Amino acid sequence: MQKKWLLKVPPSQTKIQELRSELKIDRIVSSLLLQRGISSFESAQAFFRPKLEDLHNPFLMKDMDLAVSRIETAFIKNEKILLFGDYDVDGTTAVALMYIYLKEQYPNIEFYIPNRYSEGYGISYQGVDYAIKEDISLIISLDCGIKSNDKISYAKENGVDFIVCDHHNPGEKLPDAIVLDPKRKDCNYPYKELSGCGVGFKLLQALTIELNWDEKQLFENLDLVAISIGADIVQITGENRILCFHGMEKLNKSPRPAFEELFKLANKTFPISLTDVVFTIAPRINAAGRF
Repeated sequence: MQKKWLLKVPPSQTKIQELRSELKIDRIVSSLLLQRGISSFESAQAFFRPKLEDLHNPFLMKDMDLAVSRIETAFIKNEKILLFGDYDVDGTTAVALMYIYLKEQYPNIEFYIPNRYSEGYGISYQGVDYAIKEDISLIISLDCGIKSNDKISYAKENGVDFIVCDHHNPGEKLPDAIVLDPKRKDCNYPYKELSGCGVGFKLLQALTIELNWDEKQLFENLDLVAISIGADIVQITGENRILCFHGMEKLNKSPRPAFEELFKLANKTFPISLTDVVFTIAPRINAAGRF
């Protein structure tokens, strides 16, 4: 297959010198930053020292208000909620994030990770049947579901509602559910490259705002979001950069026992980098779904 290099147009010497003077940096670094769209002290500060206050309002995502309202109704009626996650790192970290955080606020919640070989990718009929059998009336899917129209319709026919949290490109028709996906054509959310766990995080952020929960407690779980961002090889720009920066900080300062053990098995010592996440911890978490 023929491949062609697409070279960025080098910034002008004038712009390189201006940024170099403003930031007091090397000429090459100045040129690299300009090629990444960083042309001022403020944008450089946001790039190197991202702030949690700069995260977007989660209610900017299409149908976020509907998702929050449906979960509030489930809380009021004491409905059983099932978290259905994909079996890869992004899906399992999303389920862990949502389960750990929601379980503190609402006990009537459980999770389901499908079998890679007998159920396959996405929502499975087995998973929906499990929900029906256990009298679960709301499923929140994480990192999957955007193209599982038939399974979600089957769930709806049997009295099970769905909130889909996904980051993959939708098909021509959305499933019959509340769909949170920044890549929806009708979604004007400012950042499109969230991981599946990142979309789940935005739902939790919206719930935290709506129900006046402690936001600091939510941010304590950003290590899971950072691992999903690294493992899923999504862009580390914009909102992902903020989430990843603070998540890696949390991972290094107070790692969970599970992550400590995984790095110890790999003979890695803290502090660890995102490269260590991608090549050391992610394959080990993925391995569980492949046994």
